[in-house]
Amino acid sequence: MRDGALSPSNAVRRIIVGIGAALVLGVPGWAQVQMPDAREMSGIPRPVDDLPAGTVSVRLIRGDLSNNITGHPVELRVGDAARTANTDASGRAEFRGLPPGARIRATAVVDDERLESQEFQAPAQGGIRLLLVATDKEKEKRALEEAKAPAVEGQVVLGGESRIVIEPGDDRVAVYYLLDISNTSRVPVNPTVPFEFDMPPGSTGATVLQGSSPLATVNGPRVRVSGPFPPGDTLVRVASELPVSGGTMEITATFPAPFQQLVVFAKKVGNLRMSSARFERQQEMPAGADTLIVAAGGAVAAGQPVLLTLSGLPHHSRVPRTVALILAAAVVFIGVWAGGRPADPSSRSAERKRLVARREKLFQDLLRLERDHQRGRVEEPRYAGRRDQLVTALEEVYSALDDETGPDPADRTGLAA
Repeated sequence: MRDGALSPSNAVRRIIVGIGAALVLGVPGWAQVQMPDAREMSGIPRPVDDLPAGTVSVRLIRGDLSNNITGHPVELRVGDAARTANTDASGRAEFRGLPPGARIRATAVVDDERLESQEFQAPAQGGIRLLLVATDKEKEKRALEEAKAPAVEGQVVLGGESRIVIEPGDDRVAVYYLLDISNTSRVPVNPTVPFEFDMPPGSTGATVLQGSSPLATVNGPRVRVSGPFPPGDTLVRVASELPVSGGTMEITATFPAPFQQLVVFAKKVGNLRMSSARFERQQEMPAGADTLIVAAGGAVAAGQPVLLTLSGLPHHSRVPRTVALILAAAVVFIGVWAGGRPADPSSRSAERKRLVARREKLFQDLLRLERDHQRGRVEEPRYAGRRDQLVTALEEVYSALDDETGPDPADRTGLAA
């Protein structure tokens, strides 16, 4: 399946690039597990209220937050002018008294690498903190050497950034597996059991999403991630679709490695609800113009199924299509039946015409009732009672057409002709 066959919504894209469920759900330890890569935060200004008005604080680090760069010059462009300050023991260079609204950009050069922030305006109130992250070349060199080491037999786990994402749509539900396959050793490993799994039963259109590791491939509903797995994290992002046949659906997910922490997101559409015996905590959170249901559970062992139940799914009723098929079959049957019968006397012909006219009126009443129900114009109790009445009347009309010696169906149904 070609990449990109499924197109995630904006809400799902936000999850793919990373939404910190830890702070939302308050699960102990998650804030550390789901801390974003420092490089992803580099150069992004962050308004704060713990600095004096018109103050910008620039922190300079190498690789990660534990490696401050001290005594290093940082330049702040303020309009056409430039200011320079050296970082202190905590790796911060501070600039005060900036004119509100001035266009600002911070830069620094570390080991011939130029670091530059986004351009932003000096705030009228509060201050700005930002981070500039230089490449840790020694760390990258060690990682490259470790990745080239011979692979050994070992284990991988689905780390803290792994999550299942569900996005309901018209007559289908898209299921995304965003897996953070973690190898905590310092050398590549080959799992003792091949890393293969199936998308949920009944899935169609399985595909590997952009940003996934090239180690991942799909064959029908089966996903295979070929080893060896390098040290660190291997990102696998795959998706498929499930057809919706009613307002409730069960989704089963099973993986060949243990989930360290089960996290499930679902885009809230209509009255959607999500449940699982594995959930320990659940709540809703905004994601731009959308709302997400966020649920969390504990660890899940390798090979143990995760059963999710969705209810309140939006779906189109199949009743009109079913009724149309029944009517079409009935018309064919009646045509064949009528063509094989000898000519009826005039009295039976008149009775048959009356029954056919009544049948057509009941058909129209039933179709009108289904349309009104889909549009919310008929309350459920009244819809159910009226539909049963119409179906019973139709059954009796067909019985009378099949045996015109029977009682008049109009007399037995209580429905006005």
